[in-house]
Amino acid sequence: MGEAESPDGRGAGASETVADAFLGGALCLRQPRKGHRAGTDAVLLAAAAPADFSGFALDIGAGVGAAGLALAIKRPQARLGLVENDPATATLAQENLALNGLLERGSLHVADVLSPASRRAAGLRDESADLVITNPPFYDPGRVRASPDTGKRRAHVMETSGGAGPGGLIAAWIAACLALTAPGGIFIMIHRPDRLAESLAACAGRAGALTIMPVHAEPESAANRILLRGKKGSRAPLSIAPALILNEHGRFTAKADAIHKGKALIDW
Repeated sequence: MGEAESPDGRGAGASETVADAFLGGALCLRQPRKGHRAGTDAVLLAAAAPADFSGFALDIGAGVGAAGLALAIKRPQARLGLVENDPATATLAQENLALNGLLERGSLHVADVLSPASRRAAGLRDESADLVITNPPFYDPGRVRASPDTGKRRAHVMETSGGAGPGGLIAAWIAACLALTAPGGIFIMIHRPDRLAESLAACAGRAGALTIMPVHAEPESAANRILLRGKKGSRAPLSIAPALILNEHGRFTAKADAIHKGKALIDW
């Protein structure tokens, strides 16, 4: 994937942090200097939300808050909740709310989203969010050799005390996100294409009007991300949006560049 102005931040294991500029300088994000850091995935996820959104949005698995904060900055009427399981990373998310002047519109919830008890303890009510966005860790434990770096491991491998059903952790994650979504609310996720079948199965009976947008690093390359959007309770059919191409001839496409600079959103 192409890089944002700064490379996805979850896991503040590194003692040193740095303040990076996103969205052409409209967003300042403090995150670990080393390890997994926020970038294109977070920018695309924020840009995929409705341009006129003005309700309450939750960023699930928010890390240091990149996607949720970017969403809120571009939609000044939105209210925001950042949901993060790791206390050290959550501390950075809280700092980033303050750093960007969003304390009055934003809240932090330290919770294991897969545990209903943990969600309730963090003040999260089911069916309370008009919009849920999420960039889940890509892998279930046991499917991949985890990185020894704490931040990268937490970003890439789903760790939970909440357990999972027969569909695996990604299915449980989507079910938890949709449990927090209000009837008629919107759910948006960015993930790997190889988890698409599981993701669609997890939405069945919970959300419809599903739209898939393939994201390609280069024009001739296979998609290496998918954006998935759905409406809770809808029975409308599945559709596939035109693909988003990020790079061409070694640089961002005009569309990708505008999205990264905060000058455009994803119209789908």
